Amino acid sequence: MTLLITAKDVQSVLTYPLSLKTVEAAFKAFGRHKACQPPKSYLTFKFGDLRSMPAYINDRGMNVAGIKSVTVHPDNHKKYGLPTVMATILLTDPKNGINIAVLDGTHITNMRTGAAGGVATKYLSRKNSKVMALIGAGAQAYTQLHHIMLTRKLKEVRVHARSEKSMIKFCREMSKEYPKVTFLPEPDGKKACRGADIITTTTPARKPIIKKSWIGPGTHINGIGADAAGKQELETTLTKSCKIVLDEWQQASHSGEINVPISRGKLKKKDIHAELGEIVVGKKKGRTADDEITLFDSTGLAVQDISTAYVVYHTLMKKQKKPKHIKLF
Repeated sequence: MTLLITAKDVQSVLTYPLSLKTVEAAFKAFGRHKACQPPKSYLTFKFGDLRSMPAYINDRGMNVAGIKSVTVHPDNHKKYGLPTVMATILLTDPKNGINIAVLDGTHITNMRTGAAGGVATKYLSRKNSKVMALIGAGAQAYTQLHHIMLTRKLKEVRVHARSEKSMIKFCREMSKEYPKVTFLPEPDGKKACRGADIITTTTPARKPIIKKSWIGPGTHINGIGADAAGKQELETTLTKSCKIVLDEWQQASHSGEINVPISRGKLKKKDIHAELGEIVVGKKKGRTADDEITLFDSTGLAVQDISTAYVVYHTLMKKQKKPKHIKLF
């Protein structure tokens, strides 16, 4: 029998601290070669795409495999009132091949992506970082902020987005959750980035929206939005000036922030400093100087999804929650 775990079930147990802890553990497993995954595959449609993301993790109390099916349709909210990203995750017991659970993966996807930004910020930004620029004010901006707030004591967050309404809404809502932090809607992207210690980009841009001249020494950038071929949020000259850390080379080279510079011969594998898992386990160093500009290129790894889904499943069982059982043929 297979457990059916709904979005409500997931949200009842997956807190921001648990999400951050789980994703950091996933990067550790990946850095120790205790987790494996092929690069995500894509089916491309006129208005979006479907991605298949399998992974297997066998490390420190976690022996689980699974696959996530996720769709990304940027115009969904405007056209249908639906999320841009929607996902389902199937968990499998590697010992016998039984499918132990089917989970709503939309909330897991949002949370683990935010947690990846939080982990990268922990290892790559200056510890005394106080000012962050959020470029984009959609669903992912929220989870990025919540996870980064667990790793750095921010005093000011500047929010830049195409929609003035979404900027104001984000700042109003987050001001209530973090009353000691100043939230500023900023229509000018240059002003948002100038002097920021951390910059997190969460847009679907296909042409660079962040310029090298806007970025000062010591800045850490989380490049979250570029997750498919042709997407690019940063000027190539900016990317080349950074200490570049990827979540995973194969995936990032064809669908991450570096994919366009790589495809045009402007960037090569030798220009990449490390994968984040290598830094988390201590194989390579992260930030080594206060004036370095660091970049985390996040494409989203299946090991993050499967480990988070397993922790949700395990937590529900431990709490004796009762998700529905279904039969899969």
